[in-house]
Amino acid sequence: MTYSAGRLIHDADSHLMELGDCLDPYFDKRLLRRFHDLPAYRAKIGDNSLAKLARAQQGDPAFRSGADEAIMLRKNYEAHGAFLPQDRPHALDLMGFASQLVFTTFCLGNFDLDQSDDIELCYAAASAHNRMMTDFCAVDRRLLATAYVPLEDIAQAIRCAREAIDLGARALMIPSRCPRQHGPSHIGLFPIWAMAQEAGLPILFHVGGEDRLNPTYKENGQPPVPDFHGGDDNFTSVSYMPIPHAAMQTLATLIFDGVLEAFPALKWGVIELGASWVPGWMRAMDSAAHAFVRNEARLQKLSLTPSEFVRRQIRVAPYPHEDSGWIVRHAGEEVCMFSSDFPHIEGGRHPLKRFDASLAGLAEPVTNRFFAENFIDLMGAGLAADLRRPHRRSAA
Repeated sequence: MTYSAGRLIHDADSHLMELGDCLDPYFDKRLLRRFHDLPAYRAKIGDNSLAKLARAQQGDPAFRSGADEAIMLRKNYEAHGAFLPQDRPHALDLMGFASQLVFTTFCLGNFDLDQSDDIELCYAAASAHNRMMTDFCAVDRRLLATAYVPLEDIAQAIRCAREAIDLGARALMIPSRCPRQHGPSHIGLFPIWAMAQEAGLPILFHVGGEDRLNPTYKENGQPPVPDFHGGDDNFTSVSYMPIPHAAMQTLATLIFDGVLEAFPALKWGVIELGASWVPGWMRAMDSAAHAFVRNEARLQKLSLTPSEFVRRQIRVAPYPHEDSGWIVRHAGEEVCMFSSDFPHIEGGRHPLKRFDASLAGLAEPVTNRFFAENFIDLMGAGLAADLRRPHRRSAA
């Protein structure tokens, strides 16, 4: 019996747990030394002992023999399929999900290069990441590779998006934080949205590309607060709070400036940024549009209210600890999607149990939307037709 127990479930968030040398085979050799010298790279790789331990552990037959029973229990580098591509299809078989979006871990945030002055290295890192991700996911059609497109330089962003689509990426991930020199709704970026819409692929936001907590908030005269991993640079209760702020502002800007109006078939996904904020944000945007429509021609050109654009084109993955049922009731049944965050520890060891509990009382068609149909709608041509509803087709 699989973890999903035969239910039709698509997973909007899973991860590759890359090792420190993961990008080396894909990086422009002319720039590799410069990349290795980056403080953000060196801080992530440390002394590389973790990579040695992970490789040794995953090569130990005794350890591997317990993989099936522990598919949702082992986390991070201990998880089956965490970084060995040949293991991931079996891991997906054990979970029983019809497909998985696959995101990076090591490369989240693009090593702070987007906000740096080294734009050449910024796009070289993104390109190497995209080649690595599409290679990893090539072992199984159910694994849907996400490619990263920095928006800092318009011309290079367009080239990066084109390359990612040609590589076979199934979704384009962009940062939720605003680029330094232009807004995310700049007309120069329209070719990216047009390419994605034509290819039938979604644009995604994911945690790691947001504006981070001002570190001064931590200076409270008290000892550091440990996060999930024992350090203080990941989720804590205070740093958790601003995670969706950049996505809220960026998506609102895209709606108000007419990007979703101009590209009505283009879907947008918001992954691992929470969703409790969505109902209030939708209402706040409707209120803003109502208050300013008399003075703003851009608002007068919109054919829908902001909340209607959200229901038509934006799909969001709640955290398992959030009250997803409440979110669905107040945001609309079109908006929310299931995600496991496999193999990250933040996703928990039984996300289905938590989501089922919060969705209790909703009609079956609504929960079907949460676990499958909203994801299918988000992915468009990025999810092959025969992968969309395999259980239902075989049962017919």
